[in-house]
Amino acid sequence: MAVLRVKFTKGQRDKLAQMLWLLNWVSVMTGIILFSLGLFVKVEFSKKEELMADRDFQPVLNLLIAVGLIACIINLLGGKICYDCVDTNKFLRWKLLILPYIICSFFFTGCMLVGALMCYSMQEELQESLAEGLRDVMRYYKDTDSPGRCFLKHTMDLLQIQFQCCGNRDHRDWFHIQWISNRYLDMSKREVVDRLHSNVEGKYLLDSVPFSCCNTNSPRPCIQYQITNNSAHFNYDYLTEDLNLWKRGCHQALVEYYTKLMHSTGSTGLLIWLFELSILTGVRYLQTAMENVLRQGDPESESDGWLLENSLVETARNNFNILKNLDSTA
Repeated sequence: MAVLRVKFTKGQRDKLAQMLWLLNWVSVMTGIILFSLGLFVKVEFSKKEELMADRDFQPVLNLLIAVGLIACIINLLGGKICYDCVDTNKFLRWKLLILPYIICSFFFTGCMLVGALMCYSMQEELQESLAEGLRDVMRYYKDTDSPGRCFLKHTMDLLQIQFQCCGNRDHRDWFHIQWISNRYLDMSKREVVDRLHSNVEGKYLLDSVPFSCCNTNSPRPCIQYQITNNSAHFNYDYLTEDLNLWKRGCHQALVEYYTKLMHSTGSTGLLIWLFELSILTGVRYLQTAMENVLRQGDPESESDGWLLENSLVETARNNFNILKNLDSTA
């Protein structure tokens, strides 16, 4: 027994073909949107790749780009098929190709679904990657003379200014690393030497932060040095003062930004997947209805269309037998 059988008149078949032709062109546009969105996200990840540890997010983004591009090609072909289905004679050109087209399109929509769902599953890996990457960039912030690291100071400063953040988790992360190069330390001063010798690792540690941590919206001049020293500043209490530094850590800022970007991309992908699935369903109805017209021999007669000619169990059994026969033949 056919699954979801529907009866179509000649006029209904023509309207279905015309509607599917139009929807396929709309789907070409949605494919361009998905391709452009995947490309944009890929560029955004590339801009901050030095802030991420060795985690490769490119396969997911490449999948979205490829799916968007393939969607354009598939729907251009689908539009042509649906346009020709208005005429029974033109339908004969596509009769043997429509079923393989539907099967390939079905697996393609499956890839689209996988890509969309993977956008929602990247958050934990993204958090770990950014936490480790930011920690390394902050550690090498001072190495402006080292090949391969000289750009990291500019990268970190630009990040803190653009995303209005400070440090990895917060501004106190800068207290535990030496972010001023020894090149700019006056070793003739006793206090500098004493500070270097005050810890086992011989680092010049300060309760201070780079200038890029300063909140430009604060009415008070930026306090970026001796942050925890109340006596160093007039009318200042470190424990109660609303610091004129960015409060949010850069890890949180980046995770929120990329999570929002990936969730938006995933939601768009899911909506396009549903749209593609509805078009594919319509094409299947049109195909079976047109094939039944050919069997009846009267182009003006009514015909039945369906999703599956037999029940789900029978269809699965038949496909299993076909695969079994192919295996035994091989």
